[in-house]
Amino acid sequence: MSILGWIFLGLISGFVAGKIVNKQGEGCFINIALGLVGAMVGGFIFSTIGGSSITGFNLYSMFVAIIGAIVVLFLYHAVTGNRTLR
Repeated sequence: MSILGWIFLGLISGFVAGKIVNKQGEGCFINIALGLVGAMVGGFIFSTIGGSSITGFNLYSMFVAIIGAIVVLFLYHAVTGNRTLR
């Protein structure tokens, strides 16, 4: 996948994860970073439990990245004590 594909995947998955966890999103650049980190975390989680990780720009990869980004957001809010979870 190209750099632009990764950025687009990160933007969409970070935005969706931010809407699921915070109901408001995180901002454009934070969504991209959140989605990219979420793709790595989600790929690790899914490969650990026997699934495949990110396979390209498709719905399965988007699902993996969103799950990873949700995990990252929950861990971030748990560590910082941010009470904006609704």
